[in-house]
Amino acid sequence: MGQTLTEKILDDHLVEGELEPGEEIGIEIDQVLTQDTTGTMVWLQFEALDLDEVQTELAAQYCDHQTYQFDFKNTDDHRFLRSAAGTFGAHFSRPGNGICHQVHKEHFAAPGKTLLGSDSHTPTPGGMGELAIGAGGLDIAVAMGGGPYYVEMPEVTNVRLEGELPEWATAKDVILELLRRLSVKGGVGKVFEYTGPGVENLTVPERTTITNMGTELGATSSIFPTDEQTKDFLKRVGREDEYVELQPDDDAEYAEEITVDLSDLEPLIAKPSMPDNVVPVREVAGESVEQVIVGSCTNGAYEDILPVAKMLEGRETAKHTETIIAPGSKQASEILARQGWTAELMAAGVNFSEATCGACIGIGHVPASDSVSLRTFNRNFEGRSGIEDDSVYLCSPEVAAAAAIKGEIVDPRDLADELGDMDAPGLEMPDEYNGSKADLIAPDEAIDDELIKGPNIGDVPLKDPLDPHLEGGVLLKMTDNITTDHIIPATSDILKYRSNVPKLSEFTLSRVDESFAQRALDADGGFLVAGENYGQGSSREHAALCPMYLGIEGVLAQSFARIHKANLFNFGLVPLTIDEETYEKIEQGDDVEIVDDVGEGVRDGKEEFTVRVNDDWEATARLDASERERKILAAGGKLSYTRQQYDEKSGSGASPADD
Repeated sequence: MGQTLTEKILDDHLVEGELEPGEEIGIEIDQVLTQDTTGTMVWLQFEALDLDEVQTELAAQYCDHQTYQFDFKNTDDHRFLRSAAGTFGAHFSRPGNGICHQVHKEHFAAPGKTLLGSDSHTPTPGGMGELAIGAGGLDIAVAMGGGPYYVEMPEVTNVRLEGELPEWATAKDVILELLRRLSVKGGVGKVFEYTGPGVENLTVPERTTITNMGTELGATSSIFPTDEQTKDFLKRVGREDEYVELQPDDDAEYAEEITVDLSDLEPLIAKPSMPDNVVPVREVAGESVEQVIVGSCTNGAYEDILPVAKMLEGRETAKHTETIIAPGSKQASEILARQGWTAELMAAGVNFSEATCGACIGIGHVPASDSVSLRTFNRNFEGRSGIEDDSVYLCSPEVAAAAAIKGEIVDPRDLADELGDMDAPGLEMPDEYNGSKADLIAPDEAIDDELIKGPNIGDVPLKDPLDPHLEGGVLLKMTDNITTDHIIPATSDILKYRSNVPKLSEFTLSRVDESFAQRALDADGGFLVAGENYGQGSSREHAALCPMYLGIEGVLAQSFARIHKANLFNFGLVPLTIDEETYEKIEQGDDVEIVDDVGEGVRDGKEEFTVRVNDDWEATARLDASERERKILAAGGKLSYTRQQYDEKSGSGASPADD
């Protein structure tokens, strides 16, 4: 039996386990990336592991989320990250240089490589044939030290593309169509592998838009084969020698197959407040729009902004509609400026932002109350834009530009008919991506050789080994699809404390219950209860770290998002799965006791634990964990476990991350 492309890359990097769906595997990591909201903790953990130098082929530290530096704490974080990159041997991308995924695509992503990143949209370079996976920061620290990355072997889904996109339909509509069909839970435990004759009709920038938003499906990763389109893009970015031909075998077997005929697609839009709430644009046409933002790691490339500039050339934005370009990289801005398009956009009434994640996580350009914001971003979770009860729609740059001109949601095909002189802009790449590299500092150019820690940068908190007896109150009961934005918000007033866990923990689950953090501290232990898909969204490990700091012992949920579940193990919180009946019956304020000896049960491979509630009724909860995850949990988390391994191996000269 032949192999899928995913299996080929995994097989080439396999160090432990077998490529059987559901089995835990360990893979060698070639490249790692981290960003400024997760990176500080990554490097503090790397330091705590007593590691001297990055062991992967390449490591890159980006400063892309909190680039506006509203507070010295943000600037101190960036200085610390620069010093960590210089001290340990990573590339450093200065604030304002661009969003990690876009800059990494431009400079480092390569076919056949494995990439692990502490950001959930790390799979973006899958559009170039790189197998890229998002993970928690502690997993990144261990991988940088040369340790394998462990993940449950995903099922591989074949997304067969046929046909060719018609005018005004875009790559954004491809992934919105998949979200419409499959939902935000449709990709859990899967890698989406794109095949078929339609693939050759998509450029690398279009492919990376699709792989970027595969994260919104809950997928472990998404990947395209390599071909002439890949070779062409690598030539334009000056890295043609990195091309490797990668294709699945003709007789490869997939867990399932989904067919998308590109020629059938039309402009789509995700309504508030979930990326899978997708309908044709014409269904919501006429809705007044007060804000339009084109940008983000999904649609902030040169190829995304140029169509907007072409549509706005010689025109003006609607008087009541504020329009912002938030480029994915400074290089994109530079090329547009050299070609004169920046001036055209400004003349049309468009404002330019720094190249930053910014507005995508609620930092800057927060919408007005009771207003509609159209964005080319990847997420529109309620409140993520920086204001509760927001009304954020997700769409392609072409749909966004049409709304900016009309002042309301409009299908760009209808606007083109109305105006009579606006052609579909299509997709166009520059002959050469020749932007300056002044803001990208290579390890051999480093200006720091020791860590620089400001007063807001604290230590990494550790958890004691798992207690044999766990009990406490249900401190909070939550619904389905609780995101990491709910658990630890990323707005500017909170984000600056990412290096200060005691302070950051004060905001834990504040968007669900403002009293939670104080109640958790007062309770000295307890449990969280949630419905399905708990912890979806961002990879931020603080969503596990802060509850651990507050004394939470475990989470009882109907199901967990992949990265967050791994983070719960990494910080010693017990993730127990409960059925719908138990979820419906248990209430906030109930007293919960895990009847079994938890420590012994975890170590001995016990899968089912008895949960006693109020000394009144009992239910069964499952612990789905590998032997390695059980060792981590029993030790109190991955940092403690890895340190133990180092202590045991210190006499042999082995790396602390070897196990």
